Amino acid sequence: MSTETQPAPSPFVRLFGRYLRDQGLPVTQQREAIAELVFGSDGHLSVDEIERDLRAGGERIGKATIYRTLDLLVRSKLVEEHDFGEGFKRYEHRLSRQPDHDHLICLECSRVTEFKSRELRELQDRVARAEGFRPSRHKLEIYGLCAPCQEAGVTLDDEGLTCPIETV
Repeated sequence: MSTETQPAPSPFVRLFGRYLRDQGLPVTQQREAIAELVFGSDGHLSVDEIERDLRAGGERIGKATIYRTLDLLVRSKLVEEHDFGEGFKRYEHRLSRQPDHDHLICLECSRVTEFKSRELRELQDRVARAEGFRPSRHKLEIYGLCAPCQEAGVTLDDEGLTCPIETV
């Protein structure tokens, strides 16, 4: 008989459990495992990465369960869903974070780099004051090429999008 005990869920997983109970939904071991993985990551996880990491930890949880749990995490407002134009969504938790959330997204390798800028925050505050607006947070996504892709010789057409219909 095994005397192993499971570690206590993180405070964030307990918060998610409270959300589930408030919604009349069961708190399952699978949902807790998915939430623990997402809350334990500093990155932007895809469903495939979540499934891979769960399997590496000995969990056998199907993609349908992962998708449903991520939907619940997003609806609980504990996790944010991102679409960086890769053809799939990425997920990251919103807890213990600054209200400013800025990303550099490489159009070649899809690398996502978070950054924080005091100057951007000051600009936000100055524009908001001038417009009589009270901001609570912001999100900025800048698309381009990361340094490794540039060093590998990747280039982008800087002309931008053109309309296929000529106007005269």
